[in-house]
Amino acid sequence: MWGDRTPPSQHANRPYSPAGASRRGPYSPGGPGPLPPRPGLNPRSSSLSLVSTPNASTANLPASARIPNGSGLRNEIRKSPGPDVPNPLHVLQTIIGAPPRGTKLNEGSNTEIIQPEDLVEDIDFGSLSLQAFAEEEERQIARSKDVHSYSAQSIEEYDKEKENFEDLHRSISACDQVLNSVETYLTGFQSDLGAVSAEIETLQSRSTALNARLENRRVVEKLLGPSVEDLSLSPAVVRKIAEGPIDEGWIRALAELEKRSKAIEAKQKEGQKFKALEDLQPLMENLRNKAIARIRDYLVQQIKALRSPNINAQIIQQDAFMKYKELYTFLARHQRKLADEIGQAYINTMRWYYLNHFTRYEHALKQIKLHVVDKSEVLGQLDEAPRRNTRGPSVAHDTFSIGRRMDALKTNSHTAISSYLAEEDKSMHYIETPFRSFNLTLIDNASFEYTFINNFFSPAQTSHAISRTFDTIFAPTFALGQTLTKHLVESSVDALGILLCVRLNQHFAFELQRRKVPAVDSYINATNMLLWPKFQKVMDMHCESLRKTTPSAPGRAALLTGGSSSSSNAQSTAPHPLTQRFASFLHGILAMSSEAGDDEPVANSLGRLRSDFEAFLTRLSKGVGDARKRERFLFNNYSLVGTILEGASGRLAEENRKHFTELKEAYGSDER
Repeated sequence: MWGDRTPPSQHANRPYSPAGASRRGPYSPGGPGPLPPRPGLNPRSSSLSLVSTPNASTANLPASARIPNGSGLRNEIRKSPGPDVPNPLHVLQTIIGAPPRGTKLNEGSNTEIIQPEDLVEDIDFGSLSLQAFAEEEERQIARSKDVHSYSAQSIEEYDKEKENFEDLHRSISACDQVLNSVETYLTGFQSDLGAVSAEIETLQSRSTALNARLENRRVVEKLLGPSVEDLSLSPAVVRKIAEGPIDEGWIRALAELEKRSKAIEAKQKEGQKFKALEDLQPLMENLRNKAIARIRDYLVQQIKALRSPNINAQIIQQDAFMKYKELYTFLARHQRKLADEIGQAYINTMRWYYLNHFTRYEHALKQIKLHVVDKSEVLGQLDEAPRRNTRGPSVAHDTFSIGRRMDALKTNSHTAISSYLAEEDKSMHYIETPFRSFNLTLIDNASFEYTFINNFFSPAQTSHAISRTFDTIFAPTFALGQTLTKHLVESSVDALGILLCVRLNQHFAFELQRRKVPAVDSYINATNMLLWPKFQKVMDMHCESLRKTTPSAPGRAALLTGGSSSSSNAQSTAPHPLTQRFASFLHGILAMSSEAGDDEPVANSLGRLRSDFEAFLTRLSKGVGDARKRERFLFNNYSLVGTILEGASGRLAEENRKHFTELKEAYGSDER
């Protein structure tokens, strides 16, 4: 309906308003100046479509061409209209987009009037005039200014801050993405939390069920636990007994088996019949037989080891037997016959072991060179005939002086001469040396063996059975010791050596009592039965020698005094040489009898010997013609005896010192 339309101006984004002409200045009467380009129309706003002719009249405007309320002009910032009223024609031309009147278009100009695309044919002014309509539009724009107020300066600022706004937009987008990921994470976490909550509820229900089952099990275990514990045997114990090495762990497993066996036997005796007992009984029997077979093999192997050459039996007894003594006890409880056979095998082995070793030791001790004290060395023998020594070269020694021989009693050493040293020793000794070494070694081994037997075979054997076992083992060795003792004292008249052997034997008896080994008492008593009669016999020989030495003629008396046939020598009052020998001999016996009891034959033997010596001196003094010299002679002899006895101690020594002191005073009273 319209021809060409005016092209939109560069401000196409701003809506067109008829009142906008008022901002462009008042209308000049001298001629209209060039109007600014027409702003473009907002697509949401209405526009007027009029023919762009300078002669266009306002009467041609349709009545319905009214811009509706809410035009896009509210986005534009405008100034308040001036007090002057603009030219209506100029306002109308501005509305329809026609150039102002008086404007000429150059022929060469490319300016093309472009009409609006949308023309409103009917504008509804209502009851308003054109100026009132324009003022109404301005009031609407003013009202919208409170909501959106923009200016050219705001646009410039927006252009300057465009990059910041874009960065802000990107930051907001990134934050939006992060928030989206957080939302996703929280959504997943919420779902996982729900799953965990469900699992917790499941676990709670299962825990409740398990607690109920556990409580039921505890109730059942409290009722059945003791019975099951008494009957059950763990697989580890069974495997240990059947296949494991015999050690301390094996002993503990054997104790478990024995405990369960006793519990089953007790329930069977009570008449209780359980299916478990019927099932366990053959299994326990098989396991017990397996244990018995392994114990038998182990003990037989250790007994064979005792027969090995150069073996120390005490090490095997301590490490292999005593350490596992429960083995024989278990064997004796379940297989008595087999235990007796193994015990007999041990007895035979140790009988051979001790007899073999002590035989070699006794043979080595016999190689020791001993002083031979035979019948030619009795107390009353004054002949200076050469002494025979069949056991070695002639060596000077004093048979009647105790000297250092007392060290054999006083020493605290429990060391005996070894076989090697006995065979290599070239020095001379008395009979107490081999006696002490052999018997000291014997009682040490006997004490250890008795203690071992008492601990190993008990409680399988009674005390009487253990004593018989010990006697069976050591009977040949004890016989060998008695043979050695008899060999040492049989041809000897060494009363001091024999009494030393007696005292050593008594010390051995005290040591055996301290060690609580009564089984060796028979050997100690048998040794005493060999030594005491021999000692009394030798003392009788000394007494007999004194009686035989008593002079029967003056010439014989002179010879015994050690002088010649001259009267000066015959009348000498010096102590007789035999007195020195007698005093030394008496001192030795008293030194070894400091703790002698009244039941010993020493006192009686010394009483006889002392009487014979006094008789000898009395008869010998009769050879002195002068009575005063005779008394002086007796005084000097008794005084010498008393002086030598000063070093002795004990009740018996005190009695003898008192006796000879009285004799000395009796013969010395006249001189005083």
